[in-house]
Amino acid sequence: MSSTTLLYIGGPTAVLDYAGKRFITDPTFDAPQSYEDPGETMLVKTAGPAIQRHDIGRIDVVLLSHHAHKDNLDYEGLELIATGIPTLSTREAASELFGGSVIGLDSWETHELGGITVTAVPALHGPPGSERLVGEVTGFVLEADGEPTVYVSGDNASIPLVEQIADRFPDVAIAILFAGAARVPGIDAALTLTSRDAARAATILTATAVVGLHTEDWAHFSESRADLEAAFADTGLLVATPRGETVAL
Repeated sequence: MSSTTLLYIGGPTAVLDYAGKRFITDPTFDAPQSYEDPGETMLVKTAGPAIQRHDIGRIDVVLLSHHAHKDNLDYEGLELIATGIPTLSTREAASELFGGSVIGLDSWETHELGGITVTAVPALHGPPGSERLVGEVTGFVLEADGEPTVYVSGDNASIPLVEQIADRFPDVAIAILFAGAARVPGIDAALTLTSRDAARAATILTATAVVGLHTEDWAHFSESRADLEAAFADTGLLVATPRGETVAL
């Protein structure tokens, strides 16, 4: 029997206990604030984490979809990575973040972690052609003997890419989907999955359990957790993930 569990921290951040390792997705632990960089869109964080960084205990691996946006890697998240925790991310992140603990992976490249195979899978952070504006992004698939296959979407908005992933991994059981339909000025489309597309993705993957992340705590999300719940109504797929509580998947 699988002992996979998830602890929802807030935004895109959750701790996934899987095959004896503790993974954290896109670490964000800052207090509510506004982030503004020259030439970039201001992002506003509206709520802090359910658990502070220093209280989450051991973390074995960071799964970082990308490093350029504060709603996926904030100042406290950078401090977590700076402690030397192995971090799997994009090639771009590996070249720009400090230290040697960030491992950059191309799409479909694998990394072995004590019996766990992590495969980087393609992601598109917006509509086709937006790459030059939003940068490189990745998702992940986790596999281990006797454990459910887990897909972590990262900031992916592309259903065709989900179809490619489903073709390569037909046995995905748990889909951790970044939704919220994030929107910013200058790009007339959602930068992450809409609630409806999240439901489509779950169907394409034939997942038996879905976790929704990245649906709250930031002002640029155009859809809420309630919208995601409505899209999954009557499916029995969406797992309830109360903030700060560990749930079995």
